[in-house]
Amino acid sequence: MKTLEKRITAIDVARGISVLFMIIIHTMLIYGDLETQNHTILGEIVLWLGRGTAMFLITMGISFVLSRRQSFTAVSKRALYILGIGYGMNLLKFIVPEFVFGGLPTAFVEAYGLTSQTLEATLFFLLLGDILQLAGITLFLMAIINHFSSSKYVPLLIATIILFVSKEVSGFRIDVLGINYICDLFFSDQFNVYFPVFPWSAFILIGMFLGRWYKETNENKAQFFKNTLKVGLFSVVVGGLLNFTNPSYHFADYYHLGPGGTILLLGINLLLLWSINKLVVFFGERKTIFKRISFYSKNVTSLYVIQWVIINWGMYVFGFWKHQQGMVLLLIPLMIVLTTLVQIAYSYVRKQIQLSIKEIKIAPKRIFKST
Repeated sequence: MKTLEKRITAIDVARGISVLFMIIIHTMLIYGDLETQNHTILGEIVLWLGRGTAMFLITMGISFVLSRRQSFTAVSKRALYILGIGYGMNLLKFIVPEFVFGGLPTAFVEAYGLTSQTLEATLFFLLLGDILQLAGITLFLMAIINHFSSSKYVPLLIATIILFVSKEVSGFRIDVLGINYICDLFFSDQFNVYFPVFPWSAFILIGMFLGRWYKETNENKAQFFKNTLKVGLFSVVVGGLLNFTNPSYHFADYYHLGPGGTILLLGINLLLLWSINKLVVFFGERKTIFKRISFYSKNVTSLYVIQWVIINWGMYVFGFWKHQQGMVLLLIPLMIVLTTLVQIAYSYVRKQIQLSIKEIKIAPKRIFKST
């Protein structure tokens, strides 16, 4: 049997593109005025680019299956690490500006119905649920699935249950202090959690299903992407029909999707993934542009944190909700370049630290040998 390849170029490219899309979207959301966001061509384009978040989650699920870390302990440690990074990001994004930079911009805080530099605002922003909280919680679920079953249908079944009940349990709370926050991470219908586990974890679990399906084909990439195309087409048809019957229920405000919206986005992103693979095959996997984009995939977690911190801290330079589309068009490449440069610097420093630690560990062995 052949050794399973650890990376699929099209997956790396798709996830790398989704990271770039996130930088574009977040730049628009923070700097673009409401007129630009809601009533311009650029705003409409960026709005639809935002639908690529599902691509990020689907490829996360696929990559998880191809990872060497498959034990319950290893995956659980990774889940805790991601959750720690998520709350650490909130600290850097919100709490540092709140108490070091003289307070978050008034308009930004008031958009959440809060008052700057209060305990309520501090706790709200520190605990804000984002994509990293979703990823960490879902990793725990995947660790449990891995521990008890290797069938590809188990994550598919759980994902199906999640997406079909998500709207019915949306907003569920037990009304117990502390427990309410846990409920919100899973079921929130408000903007204290942007990506609740119900329904957003369904994308990751379906990616897990596709990854296991890929392994079953013995690394047959052509068959894998044919399967992706079939699932994508089926999902677009089913999701489209469901959304047609009741768009407000099935698509809602995008962040709190119903089953139809989830299935439709799944289908669209799977078709995009299939299309990206066609481009990779056509131009060749060694194409320089694909290697450049894959950089963003391989450093996805740190890039996500870096771009959010840069964009949020940039409010003190460029303001919040102040710019028309011309200025936003200038800010988008600036934020991409700054994020990339900080990531390169971070990678270099991290590598040097790792080399230093390795040198310290082997130094006693060298001394022992020399004596």
